[in-house]
Amino acid sequence: MGEAPVTYQDPLLGGIARKAGSKSGLVYDELRASIISLKLQPGAQIDKAEICDRLGVSRQPVAEALARLAEERLVAVEPQKGTYVTRIRMSDVADAAFVREALEVATVRSVARDIDDRTLDRLKLYVEYQSSAAAAGDIEEFYSLDVRFHSALFERLAFRRVAEVVESARSQTERIRRLLLPTPRRNPDTIVEHKAILAALVARDPERAARAMHRHLGNVLNQLHKFAAERPELFEP
Repeated sequence: MGEAPVTYQDPLLGGIARKAGSKSGLVYDELRASIISLKLQPGAQIDKAEICDRLGVSRQPVAEALARLAEERLVAVEPQKGTYVTRIRMSDVADAAFVREALEVATVRSVARDIDDRTLDRLKLYVEYQSSAAAAGDIEEFYSLDVRFHSALFERLAFRRVAEVVESARSQTERIRRLLLPTPRRNPDTIVEHKAILAALVARDPERAARAMHRHLGNVLNQLHKFAAERPELFEP
């Protein structure tokens, strides 16, 4: 008999409820969220027994979840040594950033012409709340609102597969983006860039929206490369 489905809240999607098909799905999403949020730092060893105790699961779901994470190159299994969170590979980040930019630029271009007022109101609120979070120094809330801003566009597009591909690409880019959050300029720059995207959407201008998204994601990647040079211990040589 299969394991019962588990319903939980995904912190990377701002509290949007999703259903995992099994306990291994729950473990996978829990570990993936911890890796991307940097609760599990690059190079950290993963304690399988602790995961079993904390989540109330057997070793099999944990092994299945780790196998999936290994396929995504978020963990590495070293025989006789253990399982570790991978250090960040800039080649993986560049690949993921390319995929994400292509799909997000295409998304805003597609939705801009007939975007509805309700979605625009949501985006405006997210930008306003981001500004408040930045002023208050609330990095976690700022990040959550950033994810919601981008997710709202995919919801409007209503192409589930596109959102899934971007979420997969996010696993390689978001760890380093989380490392950038405390830097002095990145959050104010993000707000300015989000406002530019929003203004283009309000104007229902597809090409302007696409250019604004392209600039936004390109600026993020440039910041990532600078950070990698400053913190080489977090990255694969």
